[in-house]
Amino acid sequence: MRARPGKTAIYEQFAADGIGYMFGNPGTVEQGFLDEGGRSGLSYLLALHEGVAVGMADGYARAAQRPALVQLHSGVGLGNGIGMLYQAKRGGSPLVVLVGEAGVRYDSMDAQMAADLVSMARPVTKYATRVLDPASTLRVLRRAVKIAMTPPRGPVVVVLPADVLDQITTEPALPTTIPDTRVAPAAGLVEQAAEALRAGERPLILMGDGVAASGAQSELTRVAEQLRAPVWGVNSSEFNFDTTHPLYGGQLGHMFGADSARVVREADAVLILGTYVFPEVFPSLASPFREGARIVHIDLDAYEIAKNFPVELGLVADPKLTLAALADELDRRRPPHAAEPLPPAGRALPSASDDGSVLERFVRVLAERAPADLAVFDEALTASGALAKFLPPRAPGRFFQTRGGSLGVGIPGALGVKLARPDLPVVGFTGDGGSMYTFQALWTAARYGIDAKFVVCNNRRYRLLDLNIDQYWNELGIAPHARPAAFDLSRPEIGFTGLAASLGVAGRRVDKPSQVEDAVEAMLGHDGPYLIDLATD
Repeated sequence: MRARPGKTAIYEQFAADGIGYMFGNPGTVEQGFLDEGGRSGLSYLLALHEGVAVGMADGYARAAQRPALVQLHSGVGLGNGIGMLYQAKRGGSPLVVLVGEAGVRYDSMDAQMAADLVSMARPVTKYATRVLDPASTLRVLRRAVKIAMTPPRGPVVVVLPADVLDQITTEPALPTTIPDTRVAPAAGLVEQAAEALRAGERPLILMGDGVAASGAQSELTRVAEQLRAPVWGVNSSEFNFDTTHPLYGGQLGHMFGADSARVVREADAVLILGTYVFPEVFPSLASPFREGARIVHIDLDAYEIAKNFPVELGLVADPKLTLAALADELDRRRPPHAAEPLPPAGRALPSASDDGSVLERFVRVLAERAPADLAVFDEALTASGALAKFLPPRAPGRFFQTRGGSLGVGIPGALGVKLARPDLPVVGFTGDGGSMYTFQALWTAARYGIDAKFVVCNNRRYRLLDLNIDQYWNELGIAPHARPAAFDLSRPEIGFTGLAASLGVAGRRVDKPSQVEDAVEAMLGHDGPYLIDLATD
């Protein structure tokens, strides 16, 4: 076994696990292992803020379906990245986050930047630990990769003291073993699920990103058509079901429990797949389900099954394998009604024409002119209706939406997707408010020539807050009045194209429908990152 410092050995471990990028922002306590990185084959992608580094890693991990490596600087760097780590935890992104610190020898000193980094990280990670013995440095890194990649996936933090990394280790660098969780339930349980779901006259399916993680889209479609059940998204931020399918109902709300209750309250048989219920900020405390409804919940995350409301049958199993077995069982019990037209899900399909607004005109023209394999990262939630209308998710790996409630993931997330899938054209949609959390990500795009495009949907407000407070007033019987001044972003005006130019990214403003076609052509034809400031107010 070869002896070398831990700061050298960790790059051997990254190579053994096929990790090619490290997203980060450096600090003094990481200088030793970052110096070693220059002699490795790993590419360090410098971000000007830790939120950008974590956001890029999140997008990369989602698109690549493999672990993404992040470097953060001590307590201040970890603190700056915590919002995006929460997003990664809620969304199940497999991040391995290395947090540097001065050293174990300084623990008793309570010196500058001293903090309990593991305790800081625990609420926003799946697992957090600190390396104390140089002989276990690579062992801990392998454990971190394994935990991050084992469903339910999520971010892991490893604190690396500088004095530990400076010491010699003889550990071998070996590929991490990821446990295989492709498990299906026993045949008897599949039969119980089929019996419960067939018994309903008003079946309903609630699906989330566990479907995409399992690659179960076609199996879900088969079961939905057999049950003739509307399919609604719950914490559904990737392609889980064809949104142009007649059975697609839409997305449940993410803010108020009453919105979800209106959808689920009449269902007498409910299949929940790869999601928790319900992901609202203000969820219903009482069960929104109909009394006596027969509920089957399938997920690889046992914690989320029956977490808030009882279910008749909970199956900790792989969605793809389980849905395939369920579809076969439904076939045995009742032949599919393939010849009969499918019932509508209560949602009118949009027309192919736009409403004349700048936003709809832009998205329609983009849909017409962009390559068929366009990948979209959507953070501009109040503009999502236009995207759903003209660029509906229809294929795996080409649609990603913000999740977890953190603003600012749109630009860095699109960059991460482009790095993971350089073969795809990538456009990230963000809002004027959300973009300013991580706008400096454009500098990283320019520095490394990452050829993603960005659209800032600029309504000069935190528009989502306008919509939420309107509902809040309505529910409490408060008469409408002037919204809080804190929601306004118009004074002074933010010059997004000027800011982009200062960070090395070209762009243009679009505030009239007549400007749309030229702008779309310019964006798609530009070699390198490009930004559109799209007036949507």
